[in-house]
Amino acid sequence: MLTRRGFLEVAAAAGVLSGVKAVAQEASGTKCCADPNGAFRTQLKAALIAAKGDEATCQRVAQAGFKGVELTGEMTLEQAKEYRANAEKAGIRIHSIMGAGWSEFNHADAEKRKASIEKMKVRLSVAAACGASTVLCVPGRIGGMKMPAPHEFALDFDAKTLELKSVVKGDNTPYAAYIAAHNEATKYTIEAVRELEPIAAREGVTLCLENVWNNLWVKPDYMAALVRFFDSVWVKAYLDLGNHVCYAPAEEWLRAEKGIAAKLHIKDFLIDLSKGHDGTFVPIGKGSIDWRSVRKVIEETNYSGWISIESGGFSDAEHRKIMDKIFIGEGA
Repeated sequence: MLTRRGFLEVAAAAGVLSGVKAVAQEASGTKCCADPNGAFRTQLKAALIAAKGDEATCQRVAQAGFKGVELTGEMTLEQAKEYRANAEKAGIRIHSIMGAGWSEFNHADAEKRKASIEKMKVRLSVAAACGASTVLCVPGRIGGMKMPAPHEFALDFDAKTLELKSVVKGDNTPYAAYIAAHNEATKYTIEAVRELEPIAAREGVTLCLENVWNNLWVKPDYMAALVRFFDSVWVKAYLDLGNHVCYAPAEEWLRAEKGIAAKLHIKDFLIDLSKGHDGTFVPIGKGSIDWRSVRKVIEETNYSGWISIESGGFSDAEHRKIMDKIFIGEGA
């Protein structure tokens, strides 16, 4: 496992510190929107999400006023280079990439676990080729057994070993299978990330872990403990401020992942305990997230960098205007 101290020692000899400086400079770039009141020192950059970086898409993103794009589709190295050229021509940045769906680091079949890790290695190389500084990784998922409703979770876990001990207060017997599957998934995730970390370092691309509706690490302190477990400059969190408000407010997630969240996604979720998953996704600004409060906590946690919007119901230009309002503290 490569610690921060170990990385600095290795990097000094290998000459890779320039890549880390580039990521830091990216995070501290100029603001993407005017702040007439000068209320915030943290600098946020708006990005759209798109399936591919063809010329038309890059031009569309730029024309809507976005400085960057995050790509979701799989691509070859040749395509990645082409997409990077398209983005540069349009004056935008491909700042991150993600694949569709979950990785299978905890699959019961060892060959499928191996194949999923190899796929992520390729994705890290592709990210480097298209100029991205991060790759989003959802390590796996569990399901098919009895588990608490989102508002019922009260996790007890060992922050050093990451072993999950209980998931609700009181009798946890009904959730024994969930706890066992969770601990197995964590074990396999640790193994996979340790194998991927040196590839991330080689490519100069940060591996960003996210728990996207996969029934794993569902509370802020647990997800943060998972990321901090690796103590690595190449393993960080990708925090979605709308995905998990059914488990805890967005502000709690931000505070828990202070210093380890490399990138942010924003979307909105309307809490409704009468519905499955305790609510439903809605267009940004129409849910339960207090975006004025979120902006203050972004400032509090010193996050500067990219924010990609994942929301429907509006045009690209309207999404940009919404992000401008959020960035200057006026809410969505």
